[in-house]
Amino acid sequence: MEAARPPSTTGKFVVVGGGIAGVTCAEQLAIQFPSEDILLVTASPVIKAVTNFKQVSKVLEEFDVEEQPKTMLENRFPNIKIIESGVKQLKSKEHEFQKQLTKAQRIMIIGNGGIALELVYEIEGCEIIWAIKDKAIGNTFFDAGAAEFLTSKLIAEKPEARIAHKRTRYTTEGRKQTKTGAGNMGSALGPDWHEGLNLKGTKEFSHKIHIETMCEVKKIYLQEEFTISKKKSLPFPRDHSNQSVTTDKEVWPVYVELTNEKIYGCDFIVSATGVTPNTEPFLCGNNFDLGEDGGLKVDAHMHTSLSDVYAAGDMCTASWRPSPVWQQMRLWTQARQMGWYAAKCMAAASLGESTDMDFSFELFAHVTKFFNYKVVLLGKYNAQGLGSDHELMLRCTKGQEYVKVVMQNGRMMGAVLIGETDLEETFENLILNQTDLSSYGEDLLDPNIDLEDYFD
Repeated sequence: MEAARPPSTTGKFVVVGGGIAGVTCAEQLAIQFPSEDILLVTASPVIKAVTNFKQVSKVLEEFDVEEQPKTMLENRFPNIKIIESGVKQLKSKEHEFQKQLTKAQRIMIIGNGGIALELVYEIEGCEIIWAIKDKAIGNTFFDAGAAEFLTSKLIAEKPEARIAHKRTRYTTEGRKQTKTGAGNMGSALGPDWHEGLNLKGTKEFSHKIHIETMCEVKKIYLQEEFTISKKKSLPFPRDHSNQSVTTDKEVWPVYVELTNEKIYGCDFIVSATGVTPNTEPFLCGNNFDLGEDGGLKVDAHMHTSLSDVYAAGDMCTASWRPSPVWQQMRLWTQARQMGWYAAKCMAAASLGESTDMDFSFELFAHVTKFFNYKVVLLGKYNAQGLGSDHELMLRCTKGQEYVKVVMQNGRMMGAVLIGETDLEETFENLILNQTDLSSYGEDLLDPNIDLEDYFD
């Protein structure tokens, strides 16, 4: 999301981006300035709206992300005017993901972030080759211990399919695509993008997943290219001991050669390799300061290096001195927080007032769900930036919960909570207050101690 405030004092704002950050920012500005028009420019006829918002604790929050037609936002806020600059049609009849999957016997998923984690668990009825560049799954979120805890759930047979949330879906399929919109990118998927989709291939079995670690894609071949190359592809690994001496008997539409020299054929490839800040449309003729990750640098008031231009969400890079237990990650929770805070800062600047940094930037806090487990990440949950001067404490009950805390000088700096631990609010307070816990030692994670009462 990027937002601009015209140099006049009319209080009129322009917000670019129909994702969570942009929509949240526009909503807050509309509330702050009910008599002024707020312009929201989006490349898609649907916008991402935050629904069912729940403040779990002081910092931690849960919400759903729902696709809605732009008219719903305009109806709720009459002073929001939406300009649709173009639509990029990501779901054509020939390449729409759900339709392709119903004909698939094998697919390859490339990437190790949130989307990849959700896909490998949700897809059924086809063989999945999952290629990751790390030693273990979910490297962005988890250490090796948490990855092992989750892997056991991944390879197990899934229980009866859960009933998906009944939620209205909107699509751009079938709409006429304009020339100006041909190259536009849509907003991020949102945390429950797969709900309601029939993610099932042609096979009758539930899960059949093989993970190739420490590798990336070296080359992709179409069927004709691969035939000419005379190379051999491998079958789906069942017995690793004889994998190198057998070849695939199937003929596949596409083949992937990995950097570990293994080649697999599949029906199609899913690339889930992360988020790239979409700053290119704004750089031509504008001398923005950019972060190392390519995002627009913003200060502690979400202000870019250009006068009256603010940025939030995936396209910005936080360049202020952060709290010792906060870091930027391009996640849905931060998109909502940044969009809300950017609106607050824009309103204050327009009125000539000052504003303090929002409390949500005091502690990194994210709640999500992977493999049907509740997952809570707090602070420096993977000891980010702490060097070797830290220690870890663990508590794990297979199939139920995984609890890890990061300690430094007797104080809690971060935590990973997987499962229904009911520890998130207590740990949040311990991290924020920097309570000296050195006298408790390993008793801190004793399951027989009610920590909530202990530190009340």
